[in-house]
Amino acid sequence: MKVSASSLRKGNVVDLEGKLYVVLSAENIHPGKGTPVTQLNMRRISDGVKVSERYRTTETVERATVDSRDYTFLYEDGDGFHFMNPENYEQVTASPEMIGDAKYYLTDGCTVQLSTHEGVPIAIELPRLATFEVVETEPSVKGQTASSSYKPAVLSNGLRTMIPPYITAGTKIVVLTEDGSYQERAKD
Repeated sequence: MKVSASSLRKGNVVDLEGKLYVVLSAENIHPGKGTPVTQLNMRRISDGVKVSERYRTTETVERATVDSRDYTFLYEDGDGFHFMNPENYEQVTASPEMIGDAKYYLTDGCTVQLSTHEGVPIAIELPRLATFEVVETEPSVKGQTASSSYKPAVLSNGLRTMIPPYITAGTKIVVLTEDGSYQERAKD
């Protein structure tokens, strides 16, 4: 669908010469003399290359139709990461390149927001928090208070994070999926 370049906003997906780009920033520039222009900073979805384009506000660009909905993570194999649409039980496979570091937070049955273009996954949005078990950490030192001193730990998903000294191996904790930081002890 063709749209005016000046109507694009951050997060929109556009199709330029057969390649998909996500808009990182869009700025409308109105010089005192001359034609107003729209400056678009974009990232190519296929390989992550950033590009900057300038359009006259009267020009149109092809906006890609992206479908964002909840999917349930099923499993990972040699083909990639498999997800199921809980409404109609259709399955889609996402490439390891598209998933990236989000793979550490995918657990059986977790629900994620998956954006697809013509049935092909192009972006993933994880839940904000995830629960994992501490599998390895240093023993706590007697008399050490729960002040701002943290100790390293390895979680069941293989990631390393810093945890308070009173947490021991075998304890389930909640981490922030943005950066893997400790949030709280799991309530289960």
